[in-house]
Amino acid sequence: MLQVPDVIVEAGWLYENLDHPKLIILDATIKKVTSSSLNNSAQEYIKNTLFFDLKNTFSNQESEFPNTVLDAVTFEKEAQKLGINQDSCIVVYDQLGIYSSARVWWLFNLMGFQNIAVLNGGFPVWKSKKYLIEQQQTKSLPQGNFKSSYTTSLFISKKEVLNSLSNLDIKVVDARSHNRFMGIEPEPRKDLPSGRIPNSSNIPYTEVLNECILKSKTELESIFKSYTVETKVLFSCGSGITASILALAFRYINKNNFAVYDGSWTEWGSDVSLPKEQ
Repeated sequence: MLQVPDVIVEAGWLYENLDHPKLIILDATIKKVTSSSLNNSAQEYIKNTLFFDLKNTFSNQESEFPNTVLDAVTFEKEAQKLGINQDSCIVVYDQLGIYSSARVWWLFNLMGFQNIAVLNGGFPVWKSKKYLIEQQQTKSLPQGNFKSSYTTSLFISKKEVLNSLSNLDIKVVDARSHNRFMGIEPEPRKDLPSGRIPNSSNIPYTEVLNECILKSKTELESIFKSYTVETKVLFSCGSGITASILALAFRYINKNNFAVYDGSWTEWGSDVSLPKEQ
C-alpha cells in the first residue's frame, strides 16, 4: 500500500510514484474569488489526473453559501464515482500552487480519510520541473469502495463559533487579507458587509506560503508559536477555502487541535444577528 509521507508531498515524490496502481491524482482547481479572470478551466494536467469538481459536485448546491461541505453519505458516493478506494493514496493539486487543493485535503480528513497530501507548489512547480504533462484528462477508473467516517472535531458551525467567543482557550484565526480583515477593503462578494468575527486574529493565508510553496516547518512554527497545545484554533476566511490552507500548514507542524469554520465570513457577515467588529 502506498502511503503519503506527510500532508504535503514534493513534485519529485509524485514523479517517482506516478504510475503506482494505488495512486489517485486530483486536480481541484477553482478560480479565486478575488480574481477578475473568468477562465476557470485548466489547459494542461499532470499525467493520470482526475478532475475533482470542488465547486459543483463536492459542494452542497442547496446551500445559500458557497463551498458548503457535503454530507458524509453524498461525499462517499461522489468519491466512489471518481474511483477512489479505501486503500487509495491521493495527491491533490491545483493550477495556482496551493489554493483550493488544501480544501480538498481538509474535506477528505473530515470524512475520515488521511492518506492524502497536497502537492507542494501544485502544477506550477510540477511544470517547472518539466515532468509529464497531458493536454487533456484521459484517465477514468471503475467505481471505488471509499467509505466516509465523519470527523466532527475538524468542522465547526456558526453556532459553535458564537458560543466559543468568550472561551479564552479557543481562538478564531482569519485567513483573509489584512485589508479585508480590517474592513478597509470591501468583500469581493456583492452585498457582503466588511468586518470580522469579534476577538479573531488575522494570519493571511499568503503568510504561510513562499509564493506557491508552503513555508518550512521552522517558519510555520514561528508563525503559529502563540497557539499552544491547549488552544483550539478555529480557522475562518471568506468561504472556507483559504482557511483550509492555514489548517494544512497547522497540521504540517503537528498541531492537531483545530477546526475549519465552513461558513466563514460569508455566513457570519450575512447574519445581522451576530456580533461583528470592524
